[in-house]
Amino acid sequence: MKTKTLLTVLLFVSTLFTTQFSLAQLPKETDAQKAERMKWWTDARFGMFIHWGLYALPARHEWVKNAERMTNDQYQKYFEMFNPDMWDPHEWAKMAKAAGMKYVVLTAKHHEGFCMFDSRFTDYKSTNTPYGKDIVKEYVEAFRAEGLKVGFYYSLLDWHHPDYTIDSNHPQRQTSDSAYALLNKTRDMSKYREYVKNQVRELLTNYGEISIIWFDFSFPGKNGKGHDDWDSENLLKMVRSLQPGIIVDDRLDLDNVAGGWDFTSPEQVQVSKWPERDGKKVPWETCQTFSGSWGYYRDEFTWKSPAQLLELLIESVSKGGNLLLNVGPTARGVFDSRAQDRLKAMGEWMRFNNRSIYGCTEAPSDFAAPANTLLTYNPVTKRLYVHLLAYPLGNLTLSNMADKVKYVQFLHDASEIRFRAGGDDAKNDLILSLPVQKPQVEIPVLEVFLK
Repeated sequence: MKTKTLLTVLLFVSTLFTTQFSLAQLPKETDAQKAERMKWWTDARFGMFIHWGLYALPARHEWVKNAERMTNDQYQKYFEMFNPDMWDPHEWAKMAKAAGMKYVVLTAKHHEGFCMFDSRFTDYKSTNTPYGKDIVKEYVEAFRAEGLKVGFYYSLLDWHHPDYTIDSNHPQRQTSDSAYALLNKTRDMSKYREYVKNQVRELLTNYGEISIIWFDFSFPGKNGKGHDDWDSENLLKMVRSLQPGIIVDDRLDLDNVAGGWDFTSPEQVQVSKWPERDGKKVPWETCQTFSGSWGYYRDEFTWKSPAQLLELLIESVSKGGNLLLNVGPTARGVFDSRAQDRLKAMGEWMRFNNRSIYGCTEAPSDFAAPANTLLTYNPVTKRLYVHLLAYPLGNLTLSNMADKVKYVQFLHDASEIRFRAGGDDAKNDLILSLPVQKPQVEIPVLEVFLK
């Protein structure tokens, strides 16, 4: 088939799909149906984010093209040199599983526009680099083989595509409306919108069941982009049609559209309480880095300690949320030693204490957390988990709990913790007798069996 004829057919098919989904409606579901669809995710609580792309070569932040105002020509050398010869996706999958993670989200395309999959709609993809393979395909097969749920991150921004209009987050951003107009004169966002739909369709058609899709990000306003620029509603209709069970983040700028998102996604922050919309608690997940960068950053040294990362996980669950913890692999395709050390430390803790994470959520309001502790609660087993962030001297008091508890143990070794009721002024308090020496656990956990 001649190239011109093939392009005509592809354009017709694309238009047909667009018309179909513009007429369709977003699926309607009850709160109970949504909770059931998302149950595996809310039970999992802990996932891995992987930011990997051409930016691993300069190794100085995934926004390096933006920060240094690089043109496509200047950035091209990284495409020509991309060859992660040491990449073993099975090794990555085993490390994620050993760390206690239950699901993984890989950057199929980040803002730089480089595609980690063999898309028919661009030449700017991993199969055209020296590496020459479909990275997404290898990722999906390896992680799925370890029993992990697989998901994709797909950037709405694209600093490489010729029809993506220059905006305030573009490497070639401008200082005046006239300058933007001049640069965008030959660019056509309608063509880019179709490009996005075509690629998302590939990702959700060619790789089996996909559990999560992470779109990133909308920034409406002057010289910004929002739902109209992405045609977000029709894009999401297509997503829901292709993968009815998929879970979608909240960055399509569809906050006020019913079914426009599944969870809210606070980034690099610790929330003060369970996030709400219109006075109602909503599913949420915080995405966090080991350090200050998502992509591999060789010279970045503000790395969180294992204790800080564990506290971040526990605190997220204690407020009813998930933690998506990011790894930025090197350009040779390995997790650097700092990431491996932290994943190993978290895995050691999770091996013995994961009952306080999986299937857990915020404790009922009548359970008060003692000072320097975090509570999680499993509503199925009716067990309360007390995480000791600072180890107490001898005793720990659980207020108003004397008539609610039948047994207490350390979770890591199932060793009994003796307890007694409080004195005359606090008869309904429960006083736990702890060993003087802190157990050799980063954050010890008390498992409280409720009556």
